[in-house]
Amino acid sequence: MKNTLTLFLFLIFFLFSTKASLAIYDPITVSNNRVGIHIFSEKDLDDAANLVNSGGGDWGYVTLVITEGERDRDRWQQVFDRMRSLHLIPIIRIASKANGATWEKPSEAEMDNWVGFLNSLNWVIQNRYIVVYNEPNHAAEWGGKVDPGGYATYLKFFSQKLKSASPNFFVLPAGLDPGTGEDAFIKSMIKAEPDIFDFVDGWTSHPYPTTGIEQYSKELYFLKTLGVTKNLPVFITETGWSNKNLDEKTIGKNLILAFGDSWNDPRVIAVTPFILDYNSEPFAQFSWRAPDGHFYSFYEDVKKMPKTLGNPIQIVSGQILLALAQPVIVPNSDFLGVIWARNTGQSVWNQNQVALKSESGGFVLRSYFFNDVEPLKDGLIIFKALAPGHVGLYGQSIYLTGQMGRRITGSFPIEAAVIQIDKVRIQDFFNSVIQSIISYQ
Repeated sequence: MKNTLTLFLFLIFFLFSTKASLAIYDPITVSNNRVGIHIFSEKDLDDAANLVNSGGGDWGYVTLVITEGERDRDRWQQVFDRMRSLHLIPIIRIASKANGATWEKPSEAEMDNWVGFLNSLNWVIQNRYIVVYNEPNHAAEWGGKVDPGGYATYLKFFSQKLKSASPNFFVLPAGLDPGTGEDAFIKSMIKAEPDIFDFVDGWTSHPYPTTGIEQYSKELYFLKTLGVTKNLPVFITETGWSNKNLDEKTIGKNLILAFGDSWNDPRVIAVTPFILDYNSEPFAQFSWRAPDGHFYSFYEDVKKMPKTLGNPIQIVSGQILLALAQPVIVPNSDFLGVIWARNTGQSVWNQNQVALKSESGGFVLRSYFFNDVEPLKDGLIIFKALAPGHVGLYGQSIYLTGQMGRRITGSFPIEAAVIQIDKVRIQDFFNSVIQSIISYQ
């Protein structure tokens, strides 16, 4: 019996998988919670989640900056995993290196390093939101020189490289400072690269009160006057009111009014005010947390504000690595089996989202059980099935499905012999095998 079981395991140990569908989706087409916040560090994720996913909301946004010197895959995978568990959608703005008060101009040689790093991560949702640098219409943000043509060329080539690595990258241009020659900068970008807007998927805006919190609408209109016909979803990654000019109660009123009116626009996908916790100059005036550690009252104002239950699209995919059924079964009896499966997607598997199915065959699947399985992790599925009433060698194919019954794995065959044998002995033997596998895991 031992030799038969060993041979059986070797025969069925092979891999089946299905390739996840790829390509960005239009975020306007799904239920979306546009409320978000810009944070400085991953230590602020819990406070961010409490802010943006309260008031009946879920799956709010967080803008984070990653510099060249911070491209640590393990660190950022842990950040993404934490954001997944907190239901936070990341908007990642990449940055070069600071040289005093000036950010170095990105080199083309760094493109491949960025693409390799960003593509190595298991992202939280299907859309991988990337903002390509920051306010290049300021000389200090682009190596000490305003160079709209150079930025447009860089953006175009970077977008091409990102989308060659994965069409799930949702490429956003840098937000511009509307008070510093924004219109002229955009015109020069288009002059240098007339098709530049074929290579971006949305629009990034920084509508501060000094130029108007509806500046994004003016920017979209200006783009149309330049011949840009593409519909560009808007991501407001910076905005806010200075506490040097206004008291916290007034700031709270302004935020509530803006979210309910000025930013309550179907074109606006996310609004991430700057910044949750930053009490150093020059940005302390925009911090939502006071120097003594408490949050200003407008944090609670926005926290209590009614929000939308977001439902972003996540890739659900997996692999069945091994399926082991009881090799010898008594007719018309229940028997147990185990499946070793790997979650290769983005969502956490649970029994409300992922189901075990079987194709037509000799066995009848009765029930199954598994604990939650996180992305890039393996899990055990225990199933119970009913054997046929007649002796013989029977085969069955099993697979996993996600929402709407869509297959997320390939089919995996199991076989068993139905014979007349002492039911108690064979069941006890196989139950001991099952327990050994569970203990090993």
